[in-house]
Amino acid sequence: MMDTRPELIVEKAVRGMLPHNRLGEQQSKKLKVHKGSEHPHQAQKPEVWNF
Repeated sequence: MMDTRPELIVEKAVRGMLPHNRLGEQQSKKLKVHKGSEHPHQAQKPEVWNF
């Protein structure tokens, strides 16, 4: 899974920490995980995590 879709691991970890009700579903819809260092939010000064 680390080789094929590493962003899914982070996404599942964060969703597991959210509440398991309607509020958690709304919050998980707002979660955006981007693979690699290229994404549309460069103005927010994102950091790259190497696993």
